[in-house]
Amino acid sequence: MMAHILGNVMRNGVIALALLLGACAPPATHLSGTELDKTTAPDFTLTDGLSGDAVTLSSLRGNVVAMAFLYTHCPDVCPLTAGLFSAAQKRLGADATHVRFLAVSVDPVGDTPQNVRSFSEQHDLSTNWHYLIGPVAQLQQVWSAYGVGAFDAGTGKVDHNDAIYVIDASGRERELVHSDTPLDSLVNDLRAVLKG
Repeated sequence: MMAHILGNVMRNGVIALALLLGACAPPATHLSGTELDKTTAPDFTLTDGLSGDAVTLSSLRGNVVAMAFLYTHCPDVCPLTAGLFSAAQKRLGADATHVRFLAVSVDPVGDTPQNVRSFSEQHDLSTNWHYLIGPVAQLQQVWSAYGVGAFDAGTGKVDHNDAIYVIDASGRERELVHSDTPLDSLVNDLRAVLKG
């Protein structure tokens, strides 16, 4: 009888300890977009259309990166994405110093340094912002690595998808969102990825 009572006390104690430890564990991070499998984001080197400097994705490690695929004469999703990035920078406050916003050109002909500067100024993007340009062959490798289709429809309009990748400070792909992502969702996700 005594052994049975002691067995119940020990079992209940183990259950209570497991529940207590579970309550103390940090909550699992759930992001608002499509969560990715945390593989290392494909590295690349392109030219920053603002500074003229070469930028590699791997050189941005230590920061969270939000990376979109844009072009400066885009009439629809690119201005939305740029506005989302600008608003997110402001909303992040002090956390913005640890986030880099990146645009990869989908228009190697039209995205000249002059057009990149004008687009960036128009959307109030300058701090921790890179608009990356390059020759067609170099850009196509990046588009292919990230599953972004981009082609000139012959009308001056480039057809492309509006993928925004969130990459963590270790260079791992964490999330895929789009230009219609609510600002609060993007900011919350960036903060969650910043925390690990």
